[in-house]
Amino acid sequence: MSRGFAFPLGFGAEPVSPDRTRFRLWAPAQQAVSLVIEGRPPLPMAPDGDGWFAAEAPCGAGALYRYRLEDGLEVPDPASRFQPQDVFGPSMVVDPGAYRWRHPGWTGRPWREAVIYELHAGACGGFAGVAAMLPRLAELGVTAVELMPVNDFPGRRNWGYDGVLPFAPDAAYGTPDELKALVDTAHGLGLMMMLDVVYNHFGPDGNFLGRYAPQFFHGDGTTAWGQALDFQRPAVRRFFTENALYWLMEYRFDGLRFDAVQAIGEPGWLDETAAAIRAATEPGRHVHLVLEHDENEASHLRAGFDAQWNDDAHHVLHTILTGEREGYYSDYADDAARRLARCLAEGFAYQGEASAYRDGRPRGTPSAGLSPTAFVQFLQNHDQIGNRAFGDRLTTMVPPAALEAAIALQLLAPQIPLLFMGEEDASPTPFLFFTDHRPPLDEAVREGRRREFARFPAFADPERRSRIPDPNAEATFRASIPAPDPEHGAARRALYTRLLALRHAEIAPRLDHARSLGAAAVGERAVRARWRMGDGAVLTLLANLGPDAVAVERPAGRALFAQTPEAEAGLGAGRLDGFTTAAFLEPAG
Repeated sequence: MSRGFAFPLGFGAEPVSPDRTRFRLWAPAQQAVSLVIEGRPPLPMAPDGDGWFAAEAPCGAGALYRYRLEDGLEVPDPASRFQPQDVFGPSMVVDPGAYRWRHPGWTGRPWREAVIYELHAGACGGFAGVAAMLPRLAELGVTAVELMPVNDFPGRRNWGYDGVLPFAPDAAYGTPDELKALVDTAHGLGLMMMLDVVYNHFGPDGNFLGRYAPQFFHGDGTTAWGQALDFQRPAVRRFFTENALYWLMEYRFDGLRFDAVQAIGEPGWLDETAAAIRAATEPGRHVHLVLEHDENEASHLRAGFDAQWNDDAHHVLHTILTGEREGYYSDYADDAARRLARCLAEGFAYQGEASAYRDGRPRGTPSAGLSPTAFVQFLQNHDQIGNRAFGDRLTTMVPPAALEAAIALQLLAPQIPLLFMGEEDASPTPFLFFTDHRPPLDEAVREGRRREFARFPAFADPERRSRIPDPNAEATFRASIPAPDPEHGAARRALYTRLLALRHAEIAPRLDHARSLGAAAVGERAVRARWRMGDGAVLTLLANLGPDAVAVERPAGRALFAQTPEAEAGLGAGRLDGFTTAAFLEPAG
């Protein structure tokens, strides 16, 4: 066993010996700050230039502390490593090297092998509950588990995107050492662990930065979720760059997913941070960086990031499967098969074209020429289920045969697949938006959620809006815990297991240097796509997500997969049956 990994922070509490700790706080709006360790008199902190304050104190791991501002307000450490009493309580000094790693030599897995499973730690029983799930996920064929944000948020339950203390794992899920044990357990099973991080805003409750460091924020900038952060300031840039490095180096996560980066006002910070991560990563270790960018900005994929969530591919698949045309789905409803073909061949469906949903503004930048593995492809995720009023899953909206054809397309295409917890068991349970805010914020969130849907015709009736689940109710969280479908769960899991075994055997080993050979619509809801794989073989996928057969020519090569024996026979007769995906591999040369 190895005494663990520690990443030295420029902020917060850093043990310098077993019984002595250094504290640093950036508080440029304060003339004086004191360190208050529980059970001891306040200790004045010394000014350290450029708004910094510092102190050393005779205390070690387990000590509880706050910072006292000039007006007497005592606040938690913005770089707290742990908050045992939630965001309004004291911070705790943590010895970052105390956890003894069982698998310190783990170096990760190459990106081509990634099959990502996104989950919410709270809905899965906290860090210990997630650890108990890992053997089953490894058996399924998952290779990377992505946690929705785990940093400290107010209350006992939250999606995590309104966190306020980005260095502290939330105590509702477990301790820092329990999170490290989860990562360590995953590594022992050959699984990568990834973490969703939020660097575009702080949550509305429990953050005190505005009291002592208002310079953290743009004076006149906002995002859809709160006040914009000022990444032009070196201290702000450093705070979040160190946070990314902290999760990767101290907790040994194998990758990060950067949430909604279009709301970061200084996009250069992203590339700067990617470069810092690449420079810090030990030789031979695989660390993967993934973006979510609502504007389809492809430049970061050429500057240190491995991949980007492809919302376009999701939206067009959802439109084809469900027929929905409201909201942003309106941009994908017309000529949907052609748009799907473009996603398979080039990445984004919108690469600068006007978006009617966005009032005719151009959306996206060119993505053709990027590797297929630069795009993460999903049928569902936390947003696309949870941002629906009733958290509906595709399981409850789409015929099983149609959904299974889409699953086969997703898992056999060269793009990196992402599953959302419960998909593998055909879970019918919703995934709802949930919080645990104090009054009066709880009522504001409840009413805001209902107003959000008032513009949709289906919710024009106030009585129907009133049935939207209360985000703050514990029952809303409980209803969001996935459970297998008693009728279809076993068969769906068998399908995922079969497809992922095929992906690992035939697709993943050939993904390096794979490139598109083009894709086209072959029916109203059917596509044909081809790729030259890294070893020279040609992969062809045919997918018909509609009920009616379409005429196609059977591809050359070996049949890797067909939905049913009847579907394979139909291909021999020049017919792609409804709700069918088929894959063929033609050897090089």
